[in-house]
Amino acid sequence: MYAMQYQITLPADYDMDVIRHRVASRGHLLDDFPGLGLKAYGIRERGVDGSPINQYAPFYLWNTLGGMNAFLWGAGFQGIVTDFGRPAVLHWTGVAFEHGAAYGSLPRTATLRTETLPAWADPAPALAAAHDELRDRAALSTVHSAALAIDPRHWELVHFTLWTGEPPRESGERWQVLHLSTPELTALPTGRL
Repeated sequence: MYAMQYQITLPADYDMDVIRHRVASRGHLLDDFPGLGLKAYGIRERGVDGSPINQYAPFYLWNTLGGMNAFLWGAGFQGIVTDFGRPAVLHWTGVAFEHGAAYGSLPRTATLRTETLPAWADPAPALAAAHDELRDRAALSTVHSAALAIDPRHWELVHFTLWTGEPPRESGERWQVLHLSTPELTALPTGRL
């Protein structure tokens, strides 16, 4: 599993209905994209849920590197580049994925929390503890699914969660989910990878 996100920060006075329309008219195009486990089309709107910015920031979980590459070098990502310029693409190696207690429901919110491992820390116990935390979070009644990934260059853990209800404040940065594409969601391996 590979996790990926790009964050397009928009002007403070940007009409976020433009992004809502974009997702409503184009979001379905990835509903059957090969190699894609899920794509959560997330937005943050200035002044809503404490967000200081307007932002479009989809989050992806890929089943295959080939699927991710086909998207990045193909027409899918080219639409982003054409409309917004080429954003930096954050990507992480998958560590674990769990279906949540609300797996059958549509998520409304996504959260992302990053955690840098101390330079002196052995990553193995830190990953085991983070996986335990992931399993506990997935058991919450409003969790659709949760993923854990790592950037081994910076030793940064990423905790990504989809929520059907209101997430706890300490869950991390929040995005409203406008659409969820899940062509290969059932193929994402669960548990620690």
